[in-house]
Amino acid sequence: MTASARTTRAHSFNAAAAQYAANRPSYPPALLDAIEDLAGRPLTGARVADIGAGTGIATALLHARGADVIAVEPGDGMAAQFRGAHPDIPIVRGDGNTLPLITASVDFVTYAQAWHWTDPARAVPEALRVLRPGGALALWWNTDALDVPWISEAADRTARYFGVNVSAEKRNANARAADPTGRLDFARREVRWSRRVPLDTHLANIGSHSIFLVHGEEVTAAYLAEEREHLLRTFPDGIVEEVYEVILLLATTA
Repeated sequence: MTASARTTRAHSFNAAAAQYAANRPSYPPALLDAIEDLAGRPLTGARVADIGAGTGIATALLHARGADVIAVEPGDGMAAQFRGAHPDIPIVRGDGNTLPLITASVDFVTYAQAWHWTDPARAVPEALRVLRPGGALALWWNTDALDVPWISEAADRTARYFGVNVSAEKRNANARAADPTGRLDFARREVRWSRRVPLDTHLANIGSHSIFLVHGEEVTAAYLAEEREHLLRTFPDGIVEEVYEVILLLATTA
């Protein structure tokens, strides 16, 4: 993805913040367990900066776990949605390339579905700057479980329609891509989980992804109408079981 395309897609969420908040999947408790296990410390009582916090899906989970969380979000629409939903969690404007945080001020820096919008060559040094000794940088993504036949078929349809393999963009997350500077030693975990949602929620979730948002309402509506027909053959009762593999990368500082 070029820098220009990345910027355009990153900014596309602001006009669809309410749709994003209402329909995107959350994350399972086992993910937070894995973060604590790899970091060797609990989230409860830890100072956490959740970067690219969006509407606060992950931030709220970290807060509920007992972490002292501050959110960092660059987008107007996403930040407004966050403030409305989570008035008790502080949020500041900024992005991972230039963090608006004090040096050595946090125990965890987290990125949920957001690291791929940064320039890692800038974001890695910034994360290291704001982390305290022994702190952890945690990056994670909900990715489609492509071993499930209907999910694999749907991913293929999206790739053919838009010429972009959306599932591969996130499943290709690895230590070298996450840190081209080579300064961090990432451990990797995968956490499988699922949710059952109405077909309309599933389609709205799909439509809230950047590849759909940048193509406009007409193109997206046409695709989703076709997708509805495909999915009704698999889920005639109108309830879709979405299956995810959360990919977690975590590195600790010295």
